Amino acid sequence: TLCMAYKHLTSKEYEEIDRRLFEARTALQQREEKLAHVFQFIEKDLILLGATAVEDRLQDRVRETIEALRMAGIKVWVLTGDKHETAVSVSLSCGHFHRTMNILELVNQKSDGECAEQLRQLARRIKEDHVIQHGLVVDGTSLSLALREHEKLFMEVCRNCSAVLCCRMAPLQKAKVIRLIKISPEKPITLAVGDGANDVSMIQEAHVGIGIMGKEGRQAARNSDYAIARFKFLSKLLFVHGHFYYIRIATLVQYFFYKNVCFITPQFLYQFYCLFSQQTLYDSVYLTLYNICFTSLPILIYSLLEQHIDPHVLQSKPTLYRDISKNRQLSIKTFLYWTILGFSHAFIFFFGSYFLIGKDISLLGNGQMFGNWTFGTLVFTVMVITVTVKMALETHFWTWINHLVTWGSIIFYFIFSLFYGGILWPFLGSQNMYFVFIQLLSSGSAWFAIILMVVTCLFLDIVKKVFDRQLHPTNTEKAQLTET
Repeated sequence: TLCMAYKHLTSKEYEEIDRRLFEARTALQQREEKLAHVFQFIEKDLILLGATAVEDRLQDRVRETIEALRMAGIKVWVLTGDKHETAVSVSLSCGHFHRTMNILELVNQKSDGECAEQLRQLARRIKEDHVIQHGLVVDGTSLSLALREHEKLFMEVCRNCSAVLCCRMAPLQKAKVIRLIKISPEKPITLAVGDGANDVSMIQEAHVGIGIMGKEGRQAARNSDYAIARFKFLSKLLFVHGHFYYIRIATLVQYFFYKNVCFITPQFLYQFYCLFSQQTLYDSVYLTLYNICFTSLPILIYSLLEQHIDPHVLQSKPTLYRDISKNRQLSIKTFLYWTILGFSHAFIFFFGSYFLIGKDISLLGNGQMFGNWTFGTLVFTVMVITVTVKMALETHFWTWINHLVTWGSIIFYFIFSLFYGGILWPFLGSQNMYFVFIQLLSSGSAWFAIILMVVTCLFLDIVKKVFDRQLHPTNTEKAQLTET
């Protein structure tokens, strides 16, 4: 709130004030104190003109959004510069504190010893009341004392509270609290939401900063990672877009490991059968185009369009966010599953081709046997089909684009191989693949081997998915069944 007032000055009074101000501003010692004394002398007997203020009220659906965050397993801290009574009142009205919650206070602490004793008392009270939810209120001065020498004790109290409110805070103190949470043993991911210039340091310190474009200016939005117009949009940003993009990125990363393990492992195994002569299993063109053309588009479109569950379901059920909390989709267990899957598929590609057609002399009608390049092309063909269909098994949201790039990638591989190996290209120095692919596809045994190996690779993965969904379904998988 800004009050405006005026005062009539005579010329002599003005000259006196101007002289005293000049002396105070040019003083070499105690300049601030002298200036404050002059200002106090000037600001007397003022006539009030009026007052102006920025209305600081809650936006729509703030309570619902905070409740949704709490249901999603996200712990909410409120860091504000308001005084104690105002901050508690706002926390109660927005649902951050409940009426049934036991409010603990760490305020007006004067010394380190007094602050430490108060923290120990609060820790004992929390341990004695296991069932009751606790809310903690901390002011700026007490927070400074607590962060100076009692960080561990302070964080232990905060961790056992359902909601934490820090009031009368300076902007740098907000950033210190964020940093304290970031370096705690649990290493949580922090997200800061603010709407004013005093929230900029907090937004920049957090892992993810979100600025609200409001009446307090655009400083928070300009310094944030994401900007939203209203606080209520935070739920859609996290529960819908956050959920979708986490699933997409997690699958993208692990699928790239999987398909490249499938790609390189047969080449490694082949060295044991060619006496380590550095002979390649695949043609150089196939080596180049595997990641560029044959298997790139399905995962790219998946990473842009995948929606494993309807957005309305995600927003109406915040608890589904718990399924991706604590980086579960990129855990060591999940990563090992994808890696082991890649190795097992690679072994099936190589040894399946080796034992099915490696020594068979009756594959071609003219009595000729398959050669080295035909064997490598068979392994590569099975691999391209398998990794592409594996991506199709991971896809839940099918559009015409997904169908085009998934089945189109397999068709493009066959068409490219037919043209590449079916014509003698004059600009190629050596053409080892001439007529190899056509010869491969002319054999019924080769087609049988391709189908058998693809089905074998994907069968175990399908069985695992079915059993997991039936015996240990996640909340998201249950919601998918309900939606279906």
